[in-house]
Amino acid sequence: MSARRRAWPVLARPFYDRPTLDVAVGLLGKVLVHDGPGGLTSGVIVEVESYIGEDDPACHAASGPTSRNQPLYGEPGRAYVYFNYGVHYLVNAVTEGAGRPAAVLIRALDPLDGVALMHERRGSRRDGSARSGHDLCRGPGNLTKAMGIGPERNRTDLTRARARGGGLWIEDRGVRVARVAWTTRVGLRVGTDRPWRCLVSGHPAVSGSGV
Repeated sequence: MSARRRAWPVLARPFYDRPTLDVAVGLLGKVLVHDGPGGLTSGVIVEVESYIGEDDPACHAASGPTSRNQPLYGEPGRAYVYFNYGVHYLVNAVTEGAGRPAAVLIRALDPLDGVALMHERRGSRRDGSARSGHDLCRGPGNLTKAMGIGPERNRTDLTRARARGGGLWIEDRGVRVARVAWTTRVGLRVGTDRPWRCLVSGHPAVSGSGV
């Protein structure tokens, strides 16, 4: 992280140690930051989805504790990064208290820092596409690719911004969002009836229907 970059307040653990749906709506307008090997990237969170408990068939905890889903059962404010369908890494923020498996999936960002690097990672220069800035982090797999977030960030403490050695965190830059909408979750085979997708209504970076 550049020494000249403004130090914005990082979300502390009590922010995540709350009911998951409260955390989800609270994350809209906050900024996800990744300081990785290629440089620093960030974006305003404009779309999220909640996954709550072993009785949620779409949650990775539905089958009980495993080595893969262990972060869901740990302390709130940690990252849960996993490989989805052998294609994309997805990043989640673990919520609620330890032993209560739940998390918020970050589905879309409005890019802020490192936009040129995001274009490079998404292949904009190689394939000649005219990808817009709002396309870069639209969808949970696209945003991790654009930001260079991989399995090494699994279990990262999101409440700590690292000045050296890189890191992954969420900070508050005072961004205020417009109208918020709740919808059912998308891209699932089960648990499709739960209205646990929260988004900034009408934002061009939202994946699928922006309501």
